[in-house]
Amino acid sequence: MSDQEKTSLWQGFKAFLMRGNVVDLAVAVVIGAAFTHIVNSVVEGIINPLVGAFGTQNLDSYTSCLKGPCEGTGDAATGVRILWGSVLGATLQFVITAAVVYFLMVLPMAKYLARLEARRKAKEGAHEVVEVTELEVLKEIRDALLAERAQGGGRSLRADDGGPTGDGR
Repeated sequence: MSDQEKTSLWQGFKAFLMRGNVVDLAVAVVIGAAFTHIVNSVVEGIINPLVGAFGTQNLDSYTSCLKGPCEGTGDAATGVRILWGSVLGATLQFVITAAVVYFLMVLPMAKYLARLEARRKAKEGAHEVVEVTELEVLKEIRDALLAERAQGGGRSLRADDGGPTGDGR
């Protein structure tokens, strides 16, 4: 490999790493890992005890026997068991994660962005109204001057014919 190819590869790699989306993705992974710990704590500390009030805190222990006899646990278990408790626990964890992400992150950010957009549109709208209003006023002045001139009683506004803007008479 020539030095030029090595330099080109290195520059391409640096450009790839410095793109915003790569850095954003890395930050998202780190924050996601930390957030997962929070959600797991909520599930283990709040949801499981609430479920435990009606049965057991460990949802994994909820099973149904499809083909008996279902005896024992682990490798010594006999029969065919459906571990619906672990599916229920994973489902609850997913729903809780989605709710926390939506209500604490997505919804506030969407409201914030909507307020920013409304302010931007209001600012643009006010600017357009001012421009349209000024244009309308100028049109009305022009129309009034033309109407006055058509009646024959108007004075000229050109500077070269000795009117009020010309020699000061």
